[in-house]
Amino acid sequence: QVQLVESGGGMVQAGDSVSLSCTFSGPSFVRYAIGWFRRAPGQEREFVAVISQIDSTYYADSVKGRFTVSRDDAKNMAHLQMSNLTHEDTAVYYCAADENYSTVKAGRSWIQFWGLGTLVTVSP
Repeated sequence: QVQLVESGGGMVQAGDSVSLSCTFSGPSFVRYAIGWFRRAPGQEREFVAVISQIDSTYYADSVKGRFTVSRDDAKNMAHLQMSNLTHEDTAVYYCAADENYSTVKAGRSWIQFWGLGTLVTVSP
């Protein structure tokens, strides 16, 4: 059984940087694409970034150039480095895993596994 646990959230100021981690428990981490999503207060969940099984990456336009997604297959972890944060980045951030990269990239509702999320609050 796969479990995902996010960590690294907290309260920061605009312009700061934060790094989130996603710890994957279960078999065959290397088989999964890992995505990051977020839900801002009162908003729908939105796609942030994805990294494929072979380290291809894709980002939402809103974070491109500011966020970097990476993975460490030896440690069964993925990371989201966020810089130059703005108040609009305030959200609960979730990591997700699916064997199909396109499914994660499109943010499909049938993505196999989700973490419970970690809150990032950016004060203006």
